[in-house]
Amino acid sequence: MKPTVTNEMKRLNYLTSEIDAAYHEAALKFGLTDSTMQVLYAAGSNGGNCLIRDICRLSGISRQTVNSALRKLEADGAIYLEADSGRRKKVFLTQKGQEIAKNSVHRLFQIENDIFASWPEADQEKYLELTQRFLLSFKDKVKRL
Repeated sequence: MKPTVTNEMKRLNYLTSEIDAAYHEAALKFGLTDSTMQVLYAAGSNGGNCLIRDICRLSGISRQTVNSALRKLEADGAIYLEADSGRRKKVFLTQKGQEIAKNSVHRLFQIENDIFASWPEADQEKYLELTQRFLLSFKDKVKRL
């Protein structure tokens, strides 16, 4: 018997893809690539700085793609890099980068917060709980592949 994707998983995959497409559309409207928006999002949501490895982990994009976005943002004067501990590097938004973030990802933060705040607290908690349960279970099962 050939395994199939359930209708529920098709719906979940569709919704996830549509959310990703909406973020892509936002990036285009801001004149950003998806990867530069991810860097700005990660740094902007962490007070204007974050570790490169955290950008990769939080965004799910490869280190090579993140590094390409960092080089572009650095050449544009939007970020600078500093050594952290060991071989780790940290990304910092410059004044220009903070302005770009204010006009792009900060607007997304507001949209996200407004949507979430419009839900009853019980729905917020349930959504987060179920999403986390799915993630942890999925990661555990992928480890055992």
